[in-house]
Amino acid sequence: MSMTKTDIAVAVYDLHTQAETAVKALQRAGFDMKKISIIGREYHTDEHVVGFLNAGDRAKIFGKLGAFWGGLMGVLFGSALLFVPVVGHVIVLGPLAAALFGGLQGAVLVGGFSALAGALMAVGIPKDSVLRYETALKADKFMLVVHGDAQEIAHARDLLKSSGLTSFDHHRAQNEVPAAVHA
Repeated sequence: MSMTKTDIAVAVYDLHTQAETAVKALQRAGFDMKKISIIGREYHTDEHVVGFLNAGDRAKIFGKLGAFWGGLMGVLFGSALLFVPVVGHVIVLGPLAAALFGGLQGAVLVGGFSALAGALMAVGIPKDSVLRYETALKADKFMLVVHGDAQEIAHARDLLKSSGLTSFDHHRAQNEVPAAVHA
């Protein structure tokens, strides 16, 4: 996966309006928007759709949150729409969309984890936290994910303190173990 191991912060929000305000706060503060992802459920989508969109594409997302997703698509880079068992249809905007796409292309997911869980673990979020985030998504909450060094994460935490988040976790980058080379 091309995404380098960085620290990751995950803020969970009850309302899409809070998540949107948080993204705008980071943007106003000059945060690199290529390091920010947002994940949430979408309801009014075709039952069988599993689509991926690249950075240049505009998703046709309708449903009650269409304007919310559409507005963030103009700010964040990359998007994916996928079906996660038990959780439902999930929209991912930002670099995690590319991680998801890469994971689905090249990885066999073990232990019955969803593509979303696999992508979150691949970028360094511990399994127990991933399961908690999937539960939050199932309960219609939104995840704001920020990649960066320890200073960037601390800056994000300060900016987001008053944004109405229900939790903020800082996952430190694991020391990378060289991957086995397959001939």
